[in-house]
Amino acid sequence: MPESLDLPAIDDAARRLERGELVAFPTETVYGLGADAENPVAVAKIYLAKGRPSNHPVIVHLAPEADLAYWAQDVSPAARKLIAAFWPGPLTIIFKRAAHIPDTVSGGQDSIGLRCPSHPVAQALLRAFKHGKGGIAAPSANKFGHVSPTTAQHVRDEFSEDKNGLLNCILEGGQSEVGIESTIIDLSRGHPVLLRPGHISAAQIAAVLGVWPALPDQGAPRASGTLESHYAPHTPVALVDGAQLRAVLQKLQARGRRVALMQHAAEGFAAVAASVSLPATPAAYAHDLYAALRAMDQVHADVIVVQAPPIDDAWSGVNDRLRRAAHDSAGILSRLLQD
Repeated sequence: MPESLDLPAIDDAARRLERGELVAFPTETVYGLGADAENPVAVAKIYLAKGRPSNHPVIVHLAPEADLAYWAQDVSPAARKLIAAFWPGPLTIIFKRAAHIPDTVSGGQDSIGLRCPSHPVAQALLRAFKHGKGGIAAPSANKFGHVSPTTAQHVRDEFSEDKNGLLNCILEGGQSEVGIESTIIDLSRGHPVLLRPGHISAAQIAAVLGVWPALPDQGAPRASGTLESHYAPHTPVALVDGAQLRAVLQKLQARGRRVALMQHAAEGFAAVAASVSLPATPAAYAHDLYAALRAMDQVHADVIVVQAPPIDDAWSGVNDRLRRAAHDSAGILSRLLQD
């Protein structure tokens, strides 16, 4: 978190957004790749820079004073309760999109995801952009499907070899406090549906609304970061239960495999090329998760073995990200032990 705001840099970034350029900026969750949400040409640059499918929605970030009625057809009592409880903060709410808002931000759907970030740099940028009345469409500032960035350096690393040259402005803001993307709750169909878990848990939402949010169904709108494979490093990822961890590592060592290990215990394992111990609490673990995945990816191991975290509501955001990161690596341990 910055000790003071670089107001000239923030003002420059706001003017760039108004000219239709892309700007990477910090939020409390992860760094976002932003464009003017009402400029379809600018939003299209996000998809091009990330290599993101055009039908995959992006979240629109708003200043605390924003007029929600400008962006959404209806702001229900349930939405106002959640806003009062969690905004500014890491909660995205899906509304029915106002008719005049371009559907480029929603992947062609009639819905829209809105959130108000709490990071001071993000808030200053939103207030400077269009005098606080604009919205910044911003998925995570990384190539599509890859590990999200939680520092400005992660963003620079991600786009250092980008031949499109679309990102020329990155605002500094320290390491993201939360470390994983926002919780997404759908209120566009009259009842709450949890589309993506995050720092704000289902239990916290239920405490505010008086009803537990449902799980996604076939009628749920598409939402950012909800594809089965997402948040993945280049190295294959395997989740291993703690009770089986030592035996799995020993088998991989016996086969001569190079292993990078992520654990939430302080136990040492001689059979690994590199390891990192993550905190034992879900919030602290989430804060460090993406930086750890990026660090272990640099080891160039055959596999990143992750000690599976506990399975409960408080860990749902972390487990969601790890499950998606490991999705395309299904069966990797069997292959490494058999080849």
